[in-house]
Amino acid sequence: MRSHLLNDLTAEQYRRSVTEGVERVAAKLATADRPFTGVTVDALALRIDGIDLDRPLHDTTAVLDELEDVYLRDAVYFHHPRYLAHLNCPVVIPAVLGEAVLSAVNSSLDTWDQSAGGTLIERKLIDWTTARIGFGAAADGVFTSGGTQSNLQALLLAREEAKTENLADLRIFASEVSHFSVRKSAKLLGLDPDAVVSVPVGADKRMQTVALARELERCRNDGLVPMAVVATAGTTDFGSIDPLPEIAGLCEQYGVWMHVDAAYGCGLLASLKHRDRIAGIERADSVTVDYHKSFFQPVSSSAVLVRDASTLCHVTYHADYLNPRRMVTERIPNQVDKSLQTTRRFDALKLWMTLRTMGADGIGELFDEVCELAQEGWKLLVADPRYDVVVEPSLSTLVFRCIPAAVTDPAEIDRANLYARKALFASGDAVVAGTKVGGRHYLKFTLLNPETTAADITAVLDLIAGHAEQYLGESLDRAS
Repeated sequence: MRSHLLNDLTAEQYRRSVTEGVERVAAKLATADRPFTGVTVDALALRIDGIDLDRPLHDTTAVLDELEDVYLRDAVYFHHPRYLAHLNCPVVIPAVLGEAVLSAVNSSLDTWDQSAGGTLIERKLIDWTTARIGFGAAADGVFTSGGTQSNLQALLLAREEAKTENLADLRIFASEVSHFSVRKSAKLLGLDPDAVVSVPVGADKRMQTVALARELERCRNDGLVPMAVVATAGTTDFGSIDPLPEIAGLCEQYGVWMHVDAAYGCGLLASLKHRDRIAGIERADSVTVDYHKSFFQPVSSSAVLVRDASTLCHVTYHADYLNPRRMVTERIPNQVDKSLQTTRRFDALKLWMTLRTMGADGIGELFDEVCELAQEGWKLLVADPRYDVVVEPSLSTLVFRCIPAAVTDPAEIDRANLYARKALFASGDAVVAGTKVGGRHYLKFTLLNPETTAADITAVLDLIAGHAEQYLGESLDRAS
C-alpha cells in the first residue's frame, strides 16, 4: 500500500492520477448543458448504498469511473449560468491551481515549523485585506473555515472585551434579517436564549438605526450590558447593507463592539465602482469576509479581521508541544496563537494565486458585473406583471414571487411558488433558492456568475411562471 503515498518515489504516479482526474472534471465542465440533472435523493442513495467500502477497486481509473456514476454526473454545477440559487460562486482558475498545490504539499497553518512561507503569505493577505477595509497598522486577523466561524470568533472577542462575569447580562444586537450564525454563536458562547436582540429593518431590509438606538438605551436602562452590534454588509436573503456609519456612531456612543458581517458584501472591497456602499466599515472592531462568496474562490476561504490585534489574545493558548510561550520572545510567528482552529489548511494560497494572476481589479470587475446584472434583473421583474419583487438590490440578490393573474388566495400563491421551485430543480434546467418574506414564500436569485445574462434571467422567469401555471391548472383539475 506504500505505492499510494505521495513522495519522491510516486511523483509520476501522482502526475498521472491528478491529470486523469482533472481531465474528467474538465470534460464535465465543458459538456454540462444544465446546472443539475434532476436526480432524486432515492435514486442517488441507491447507487451509493450499493458500494462496499471494504472492497476497494485498487485502480484509480476504476475509482474515477465509479465517481462519475455517484457524483460527477449529478453534481450541482455552480459554473453554469442558470445556477441562480445560493451564495455559491464559480471559481477562478488560479485559485483552483492553488487548491491543487496546497492539497499536495499539505502545509498546516497552525505553526511556523509546519508551514514556513505559508504563514507569511497568509499574514500578507490579512494585511492586504485590513488595508482594503481601512484599518490601521494595529489591525490583524486570521483565515477561517467560513463566515459562521468568523462570526463566532468575532463575538467571542466581543464577549471578552465586555469584561462582564455575568453572561446573563450580555446582549447582542442584530437586524431581523441577519445571518442565523449570530444566534448560533450566542448559544455556543454560553449566553442566554434571549441574548440576541432583533432590530427591525425598513422596507429596504436595512437595520433601522432609530430602533437600534432605542434598544441600546433600553439595554442600558435595564442594567444589562450591550456586548456587540452586528451590522450586515450583504444579508443572505436580500443582499442589503446596513447603514454602517450611523451604526458605528451609535456603537461609539454606547461603547459597544461593532462587528460587520461582510461575508457576502466583501466583494465591494475590490470593486471599482461600488466601494462606497460599505463606507463606514473601517470603523468596525471586527469584520467577517468570505472570499469564497464574492472573490470567486473555492470553498473554503474566509477570514475574521480586527482593528486592534491585541484583542486576538482572547483566543491565545500555549501548548509546550506546539507553540510554547518562548516562541513569542523569539519572534516565531505561529498562527494558532490567534485562531480557534489548530490544524488548518493553507486556504490563503488560493487568494494569493488569484491576486498574483488577476489582481484585485480583476476580481472587482467580476463582482461589479454581477451587481450590475442584478440591476438588470430587478428592472425585468418590476416590468413583469407576473411577478412581485421585494426590494431593489444593493448587491446581487433578487427576491420575488410569481403572482398568477387568476389567483388571489395568498396560500395558493405560496403553494404555486413552492411547486415551481421544486419542479424547476427536478427538471435540472435551472436552480433557484427560496425564502420567506412576511410569512409568505418567495423565490430568490443569487447572481454570482458573470457569465449569467439578462436573457438567462428572462428564460428562468418564463420557466418559473410556466411551472406555477401548470400547478394551478392541475389544482383546478383536482378540485373539479
